[in-house]
Amino acid sequence: MPPEVLLPQLASPDLLRSVFRRHAAGVAVITAQSGGSPVGFTATSLTSVSAEPPMVSFGIGTSASSWPVISETEHVGVHILGEHQRELAATFARSGADRFGAPTGWREGPEGVPVLDDVLAWLVCRIVARVPAGDHRVVLAEVVLGDPTGAGRPLLYHQGRFNGLRE
Repeated sequence: MPPEVLLPQLASPDLLRSVFRRHAAGVAVITAQSGGSPVGFTATSLTSVSAEPPMVSFGIGTSASSWPVISETEHVGVHILGEHQRELAATFARSGADRFGAPTGWREGPEGVPVLDDVLAWLVCRIVARVPAGDHRVVLAEVVLGDPTGAGRPLLYHQGRFNGLRE
């Protein structure tokens, strides 16, 4: 019996989601502050863009609750989560959650950016561009300062779940 031939699918949001469920991605939380009210969201789209100058990018949906602040703020916090922070990642991904209430530990950091406790690494970045990309914006941000010294192993997002690294 001949092997089953699978035909390519036409591009659709479902196709894109299905393909990217197979792509393991690091998990970050992006934070900002406006008028004393912190905002934040879980991002798996964080990318290192440039070393000279040091620059990163991330995507955010224009319907996201954090978008109004991200659309106007000058600085953001970028936090690399560890595998011990599955619940934190889920909290920042959940619509309507009290993201900065207990048990989330955080402090006001440089440039007024909320800095999360116990992360693997964090950066404070200055936004230099917000590029339209469909129903999202790709935010380009230049690194101002940071701390890469947190302990632990990275948290990954794969097949719709937060997972630790397996060796």
